[in-house]
Amino acid sequence: MKNISPRTVAHVILRARELDVKVARWDGPGDSTDGGTILQSRSSDATERELRAFISGLNFDEQRALVVIMWIGRETFAPVEWDEAIQTVRTDLNISAEEYLIGVPLLAEYLEAGLERLGIDPGLEEDEIYADR
Repeated sequence: MKNISPRTVAHVILRARELDVKVARWDGPGDSTDGGTILQSRSSDATERELRAFISGLNFDEQRALVVIMWIGRETFAPVEWDEAIQTVRTDLNISAEEYLIGVPLLAEYLEAGLERLGIDPGLEEDEIYADR
């Protein structure tokens, strides 16, 4: 895998999973958000801010690689199409990587699947992050 460490991807997976759990708890109209949209209910969430800050703090090559790993997990590209996918990110992604990735439903699952398709066990990387805490 080029330009990004599996541990960095695992960190994004863990944060995205936390964000997915918070969004899943939102019940819609009548709950404490008073019927706002899912994105509105997340807009002030500390987990989302932390995830955005982490992604935006990565260099451009790491951000591009993160998008490609998500695409590989979503099966938009195959692992052997890595270079083509990187070129697609460079030419076709019109918004910031963090904005794009935060808007992807099932981001954690796609990143995990992407790592697996690239021959990397995301569980091992996640376990190391938990061990360091």
